[in-house]
Amino acid sequence: MTISHLSNISSGTERSGAAAPLIEAGDDSVNGSVDHKGNPVHRSTSGGWRSASFIIAVEVAERFAYYGISSNLITYLTGPLGQSTASAAANVNTWSGTATLLPLLGAFVADSFLGRYRTIIAAPLIYILGLGLLTLAATLTSDSVHDLQNVKDAMLSAPSQFQVTLFFFSIYLVAFGQGGHKPCALAFGADQFDGQNPKESKAKSSFFNWWYFYSSVGINLTLVVMVYIQDNLSWALGFGIPCIVMTTALLILLLGSRTYRYSVNGDEKNPFMRIGRVIHRAIRNRHTAPPSAMPGEEDACQWHQSHEQFKFLNKALLAPDGSMVDQNVCSGNDVVDTKALLKLVPIWITSFAYAIVFAQTTTFFTKQGATLDRTIVSDFQIPAASLQTFIGFAIILFIPVYDRIVVPIARGLTRKPSGITMLQRIGTGMVFSAISMVTAALVEMKRLETAKEHGLVDLPHVTVPMSIWWLVPQYILCGVADVLTIVGLQEFFYDQVPKELRSVGLSLYLSILGAGSFLSSFLVSVIDEATSGDGQESWFANNLNRAHLDYFYWLLAGLSALGFIAYLYFARSYIYSRGNTI
Repeated sequence: MTISHLSNISSGTERSGAAAPLIEAGDDSVNGSVDHKGNPVHRSTSGGWRSASFIIAVEVAERFAYYGISSNLITYLTGPLGQSTASAAANVNTWSGTATLLPLLGAFVADSFLGRYRTIIAAPLIYILGLGLLTLAATLTSDSVHDLQNVKDAMLSAPSQFQVTLFFFSIYLVAFGQGGHKPCALAFGADQFDGQNPKESKAKSSFFNWWYFYSSVGINLTLVVMVYIQDNLSWALGFGIPCIVMTTALLILLLGSRTYRYSVNGDEKNPFMRIGRVIHRAIRNRHTAPPSAMPGEEDACQWHQSHEQFKFLNKALLAPDGSMVDQNVCSGNDVVDTKALLKLVPIWITSFAYAIVFAQTTTFFTKQGATLDRTIVSDFQIPAASLQTFIGFAIILFIPVYDRIVVPIARGLTRKPSGITMLQRIGTGMVFSAISMVTAALVEMKRLETAKEHGLVDLPHVTVPMSIWWLVPQYILCGVADVLTIVGLQEFFYDQVPKELRSVGLSLYLSILGAGSFLSSFLVSVIDEATSGDGQESWFANNLNRAHLDYFYWLLAGLSALGFIAYLYFARSYIYSRGNTI
């Protein structure tokens, strides 16, 4: 298959808000999709789980590669590159934040120009180039820093400016590759299921569950295998293996090309131009009375549902003289699509509290664990950072239970293909997230009490006689919350945006987690400054036995509760693009 065969294939043109009825399960045709040669596709020979499995394999490889860098990046920066802890932490945060925001750029390129398929072909190429250069940088940089006996030797063996530049250029290439892959691969995978077919509609809802399941498998595999290789064998090998894995994944993706369903790119204008035009004309006509009737060619049901929302945008339907006969006025579909994006904003904002909690699992949870008795068997201690695998294991265990037991039971009660609505699922996860913070606060109170009872308040390097298993419940609760909220957000932001903007929708979901990470850092900085004055110990003091992480967890539990109340307010009044309500 060549890219030229896809010259008429892009990210799709059908409105997500189209209230098209479910077609009969026996119909073998798939509307709005073509094969790799641009010919109409048949349900029996294209799409479905067979095609989605190729795309899922690429996602597993991408998560394996990405976490092969991110999970141990600070160790490499403070080791072979010889950076201070503060500088390394700043560089990690900058890189992670950039990688989180780049999916917005990748989604824009995909939905405006290349289309999803061509973007997820280009992204692994950038990824592989970045990983290859990273492997070269690690090879050039002396690994002997690990064996140096003093700081003076480490300074004398500092890498050259070229090696440092090559390293950072490499990891930012990886970030760009991730930015193209992340929003497009999930959207393209979901495109392999026809939401208008009863059987495939159910499969599409399950797809988001299993996508997250296998993503977690890739992440856990990295945490168990790659971290060990990087710490004990070779950094070059630790970066080289992900490069080989991504190369194999690209070949697997290409193998499935003949089976994929590609959405047809019609004659519509660039979706961003259409939406920008609606906002521009609405502002220009702000002094004109909005129309009360719908344009004759538009869908009456969709127009009626959205007419009262963001009424000022209805003015985009008018010419400057107040008539609806100007050939340059926006169409009703353009207005409906613009409203579909704007009404996502309250859900997006009220999910930030959840995202702040999500950011704690890689920071303060690990700090807690480092002070406890981590002995699993005789002479073996589990690394504090490896405690994150409990979240992955919870996800891997709970997704089959949710998909095979909870959903069928709920489906029988509600008659909905997904069992419960997307917003109900997201909200339920927020509740579990808040409970995880309450649990973490109670465990931290117990840890502080134990340290005080054993006279360890001023002995931060002495292990607190309290088993690491006390932390397992909060990790499991976070894993369950992720299955409900993260997967729910993925499906929601995919389903509720115009079809040609689904990559952008998924990048908006990713930006929630990025915003949560930045907000968490800001919150920690403010609290640290506020609580460390007048000779008092900060809530985040280096000596955790004198710190008060429990106060911080209670604060996050309160923020989670407030965020959930705000979320519930907007979710209850949300009108789905497909005509459902929470």
